[in-house]
Amino acid sequence: MDMYDVTIVGGGPAGLYSAFYSGLRDLKTKVIEFQPMLGGKVNIFLEKMLWDVGGQPPIVAGKFIENLVQQAKTFDPTICLNEKVTHIRKEEDYFVITTHEGAQHFSKTIVIATGAGIYNPVKLEIEGAEKYEMTNLHYTIKDMKRFTDRHVLISGGGNGAIDWACELLPIAKKVTLIYRKEELSAHEAQVKKLREAGVDILLNASLTSLQANDDKNAIEEAIISQQDEEIVMPVDDVIISHGYNREVSMAFDANIQPDLKDDYYLQSIGKCRTTVPGIFAAGDIVTYEDKVNLLVGTFQDAVLAINSAKTYMTPDANQYAMVSSHNEKFRERNQVLFAK
Repeated sequence: MDMYDVTIVGGGPAGLYSAFYSGLRDLKTKVIEFQPMLGGKVNIFLEKMLWDVGGQPPIVAGKFIENLVQQAKTFDPTICLNEKVTHIRKEEDYFVITTHEGAQHFSKTIVIATGAGIYNPVKLEIEGAEKYEMTNLHYTIKDMKRFTDRHVLISGGGNGAIDWACELLPIAKKVTLIYRKEELSAHEAQVKKLREAGVDILLNASLTSLQANDDKNAIEEAIISQQDEEIVMPVDDVIISHGYNREVSMAFDANIQPDLKDDYYLQSIGKCRTTVPGIFAAGDIVTYEDKVNLLVGTFQDAVLAINSAKTYMTPDANQYAMVSSHNEKFRERNQVLFAK
């Protein structure tokens, strides 16, 4: 049995910073993440610019994830990807964490950092659409530059779709937006920006078919139904922004079921402790009075959760880790960095 001090469920910002701080506190650490990559919901908007991270100049979200992952790996935690936690039970003085394929993980404490659940994009319900996902059918944007001088069709009318359309204006050759309803539902200022830029906006319209190029591996034409009219539109790329499905599938044994708020969020009883001794929470999944649902709040949650886990296992341990500027753990690393 490979026993860990702390197992963190979720590899978003809360889980990643928890992993770093757990290592700082000399805890044997594991991270379990359902997705094939780390970063959590930040992966939804990789090309967005983040301005509100303390002490961090404006940074592209994708680079921010890279930095978080690098920091999380400072003390070499075990990281398990593509594993969805489905059940947690208690055995004497440790927890057994079971994943969707039956694998079991053993841990003295657990930090739940699953955010608002597992988000998967709502896929386009057109036969054969999935075969274009490797070429020019997109559910998120990882690199804006790939759309340079291309005609991009965006399906959706919410904030995500409109934001992408606005950001593509100076990059794409042409942007066309279609939405199945009579009015766009995004922020008025962004919609105004699109209209002033002369973007083609088709309302009461939806995609009905995708036509391939000669190689059969990329979309060449989009077939759009607008009321009683069928429109055949040549396109270079199609972006689908129909929202996300949230999956919540983790279960606890009845005797260790934490108290919830609104049937989902874990209720903190102080210092990111849940009502189950040994189970802690950080990030969007945990709620308490004066909760700050920003990255700065996420990082504080991670520190509180790990410190609570440390003192749960070692009651006479210091309440906080030694600050990095005086911490012996970083002496050799600092010498290398100063030398540069």
